[in-house]
Amino acid sequence: MRPLRACLLILGLIAPTATLAEGERSGEFDYYVMSLSWSPNWCELTGDARQSPQCDAAKDHGWTLHGLWPQFTRGYPSYCQSGRRPPSRAQTGAMADIMGTGGLAWHQWKKHGSCSGLDPADYFALSREAYARIKRPEVFRKLDRTVSLPAAVVEEAFLKANPDLTARGITITCKQGHIQEARICLSRELEFIPCGPDVRRDCTLDNALFTPLR
Repeated sequence: MRPLRACLLILGLIAPTATLAEGERSGEFDYYVMSLSWSPNWCELTGDARQSPQCDAAKDHGWTLHGLWPQFTRGYPSYCQSGRRPPSRAQTGAMADIMGTGGLAWHQWKKHGSCSGLDPADYFALSREAYARIKRPEVFRKLDRTVSLPAAVVEEAFLKANPDLTARGITITCKQGHIQEARICLSRELEFIPCGPDVRRDCTLDNALFTPLR
């Protein structure tokens, strides 16, 4: 396989390919994708360079909530004109315990929450409820060194911890050779459902890096 073609194939496996539809009407979507980010990997690749407070070892962040995203069967809405009052700094700051920073909470509201049809208080409450419903595997919190593992192992750990979750309802993503996120598909009522075809694009790396808690 030619190097360029191989590179494009790998990028196709690990990069989001969903169609983005900016300016869609708020509240019109099919289901949610809840994205969980392994915080130590994010800090290794991005957060440390930004000196993000999320990367403070005292915070003990493991799987943080990246966001709760309204999703179409194919593609997703973004930056909707919701007519809702934007969240206050207190509202976004209150999400830092599960999202890492209030800044991320603000960005998630602006890009995704505005499309939910909810006001900020209800959207953040729903996001917190979704986060609480998924059991995050404890095994990864016990690592004492960076390990190399198949991305499928991470998926299997989530499936074992959540018996009602199926392989069609979760996808694991990678970035720069590291495990990046676990993305779980939920109905509007936050029940586990199969993901749409553009979300089900698992990372297939056999040697993805997984950084331990600090």
